[in-house]
Amino acid sequence: MNGAIYAADVWCEDCAEIIKQRIRDEGFAPKDEDNQYSYDSDEFPKDCDVSCESDCPEHCAGREDCINAIDLDGYKIGVWLENDLTPDGIEYVKDAVRDGGCVAALWEEYYDWIDFPS
Repeated sequence: MNGAIYAADVWCEDCAEIIKQRIRDEGFAPKDEDNQYSYDSDEFPKDCDVSCESDCPEHCAGREDCINAIDLDGYKIGVWLENDLTPDGIEYVKDAVRDGGCVAALWEEYYDWIDFPS
């Protein structure tokens, strides 16, 4: 899944595009947006593959304001970025599922390939 790194966080592609447009409208976009070596990700979102391995499930930093937010019975979270998990990440998800909760139930569905204890 494509997304962006911006201000030390990960964003879904749709939210990143809104941030980019806001920065453009304010007149602070880099001269060459395609040359991602010419600016810092704190200044303007940099495209990236957000599905890389992580120690926990990644969701858009837009949280409840994410364009593609997931509604969990009135509680919204940023869209899942479909990232793979490291071995520590797998244990993190297993622990969360064991502890319960609506987000953990969602992770159990998303990571259906994990062998969750009964």
